[in-house]
Formats: sequence, C-alpha cells, structure tokens
Amino acid sequence: MIPIKPVFDTKSAPSGHSTGPADVSATAATDAESFGASPAQVALAFLKPGNLHLNALPPLSLYVHFPWCVKKCPYCDFNSHEVKGSFPETEYLNALRADLEAALPLIWGRKIYTIFIGGGTPSLLSAAGLDRLLSDIRTLLPLDGNIEITMEANPGTFEAEKFRAYRASGINRLSIGIQSFNSQHLQALGRIHDGDQAQRAVDIAQRHFDNFNLDLMYALPGQTLAEAQADLARAIGYAPPHLSLYHLTLEPNTLFAKYPPPLPDDDASADMQDMIAQETAAAGYIHYEVSAYAQPGRQARHNLNYWQFGDYLGIGAGAHSKLSFPHRIVRQMRYKHPQTYLTQSAAGNPIAESAEIERDALGFEFMLNTLRLNAGFAPNLFAERTGLGIGAIEAALNDAEKRGLLQRDHQNIAPTALGRRFLNDLQQLFLHDN
Repeated sequence: MIPIKPVFDTKSAPSGHSTGPADVSATAATDAESFGASPAQVALAFLKPGNLHLNALPPLSLYVHFPWCVKKCPYCDFNSHEVKGSFPETEYLNALRADLEAALPLIWGRKIYTIFIGGGTPSLLSAAGLDRLLSDIRTLLPLDGNIEITMEANPGTFEAEKFRAYRASGINRLSIGIQSFNSQHLQALGRIHDGDQAQRAVDIAQRHFDNFNLDLMYALPGQTLAEAQADLARAIGYAPPHLSLYHLTLEPNTLFAKYPPPLPDDDASADMQDMIAQETAAAGYIHYEVSAYAQPGRQARHNLNYWQFGDYLGIGAGAHSKLSFPHRIVRQMRYKHPQTYLTQSAAGNPIAESAEIERDALGFEFMLNTLRLNAGFAPNLFAERTGLGIGAIEAALNDAEKRGLLQRDHQNIAPTALGRRFLNDLQQLFLHDN
C-alpha cells in the first residue's frame, strides 16, 4: 500500500518549504536540502529545538516504490509508467541504494519493523534484482527479527520459479492485485491478466507463501450484485489471510475520469457493500479498516503503522516519507518521474519536497489516518504520536460525538457505524479544529 498522501499547504508556501509559523529550524532544514547540504547537516537541522516534544519516536517502516508497469490501467492515479520495451533495473537499484544511504542520518539507530515494495508492478523485477534490493536494505538498516516484508504482484507477471526465488530472498507476504476473477470485467478495467491467470497467481502464492493478500474491486463497469458476490466467494474460497476490497472510484487525471464507463448506481453499490460485510463476517474475517479484512491476527502490519500515524521512510520515484524527530514531524516526497529521480538520486538529492507538519495541522493528520480504523485508538496514542495533548482536538471530538459520528471513553476513541459510513464528513471536522 502507498502511504496516504501528505497535506502540503501549497497556497501559503512554495513547494519544499515549511508552512509553519516562523519556524526557523524547519526553514533551515529545508533550505539546507535546497542548497546541497549533506544529509548529516539536514538531520542536525531537524534535531534542533522546535514547537513539539515527543517522548518517544513511533515505529518505523520502509516503503520502496517501483514506478514501472506493463500497462497503465485507466483507473490508476498512482505514480506508474508503462515500460517501453525494458526498464533500467540496475540503474534503478543503484539509485535506490544511493537514496537509502543519503537518508540514513535521518533515521540513524532506528529499527525497521515492516517493508512494503509497491508500484507500479514491482514483480517485474528479476529474481536477482529483488535479491540485490533486499540485500542492500539488510546491509544498511537494522531489521526487526519478526519483520513483515510485503511485495505487490500483478497476476499477469506470475512465474512460479521467480516467486519461489522472491520467497527465498526474504519476501514473506504477497499482495496480489486480482481485482476480479471475471475476464470480462478485467478487460473493462484494462488489466493485463484474465480470470485463469488470476487463479494461477493465487495457486502459486499458496504454494510459496503462508501470508498473502488478495485485492478485489467492486462496483465495476456493468457489474451486477451477483457478479460481485461470485468474485468475493471465489476469493474467500482460497482462504487468504487478508482481503482488500475497494470500491472503484474515478480519480482525477485518469482515463476513466476523462471517459467515464457506466458504473452501478449508488443503491447497487450500497447493496454490494452490505453483501461484502455479511459474507466476510460469515467467513470469519475481521473488518478492521475501511477496505481491509483479515483473519484473526493477520492484519497488515505495514498498513496498520500508517493508520496509527507511525513513521515511514519512502525511497524510490515519487515515494512519500513521514519522519518524527524529538521536536518536529517532517514529510518528504522524492522526485516523481523515474528519469528525474535517477538523475537526482545519482547527484545525492532525490528529495523534491520537504515540509514540517504545522502544529495546528497535526490533529487533522492524525485523525485522517486513525479514523480509518474501525476499532479506533487509545486516547494516549494521540499525545505519543503528535506531541500534543488530547485537548488540542477536544472541540472537534465533542462536535463529532454530538453528531453521532464518534464514540469515546477514557480507553478508546472510535468512529460509530454512522461515522464509518460518512467518514469524510467525520475527518473534515478535525480539519478546521485549531
């Protein structure tokens, strides 16, 4: 999973600069990056006194972005680029290592608890290329002994021998972009695989991995309730430890946004959502996040870290990072276009944007993520991850509670069933609470 995109205040400050009020240390840090300071100098700038006080740093994950795919899907708004014949695997692996080496001063001494290799289609990497990537990561970073290492995979790229090698190299969890088992719907989505290849991909995953996720989409062009139910029943029949079930949305700047296909209406989509809730619960899956369902104890640990406002270092073209320091929390983004990223990484400057999260925005940033969790969060997590007291969002909490969107006590804060249904409205209450 790609991290939720940061909220940069593009109206009040140019790209790459802090939008905080008169925050000299943050400005010094971003200026240091802009004018070619060493990574160690940038890290020292981030360690200067600021307007937060974090007693402990949150868990740290690593996200690695692979920007190429065989074919750009018409609904996809991710940073992915069609392969034109071949892609520069060795050059990109060199850039990823240089990127990671440059970032080390920002995370020095911190252990990595999860790794997610996303895209694009990272399963286009050769077995040797993937092995080299994980070897470089192990060389440079301390990894937790129970680390979760997930790789996204497209059913159209499944080769049994290659995935056996991926497992031997250290990948211990796959996230497979099935989307549908119906060949007609896959064709409408512009996918490169058909229903038979989807089934073959799951068969290969089951042989080599005991932990895997199946991605499915619903409310597809021309899809009926019975067809959506058939897709889900087939997925559940494989007993995957984890399911990600996404409603197809028409994202801006995609082909589907420009030429919208005929989609099920709101009532039909709601019927599909109700069906999903019933069928997954009956099969023993826990609906723990907006689109995530897991067998007991098999939640996606990497994604949980995002949703609990943990830290993550993102390397690769267009990757986002959220990094905490004792007195500030910083977001960064790498250069998006693969060739620009390759050039900038080789020059020692892969970061396109860097900004300190404003103190007044931290409440919204925290709630934007944690309210996605159906079980909610413990109130003390807010202070641990933001450095602020819960009183900073008290007015919005009270408002949400009065509207029936949120329930809370001294042990837990969680969205209600109504709050989950109108999640955007609930999250926006915290956007204006300063």
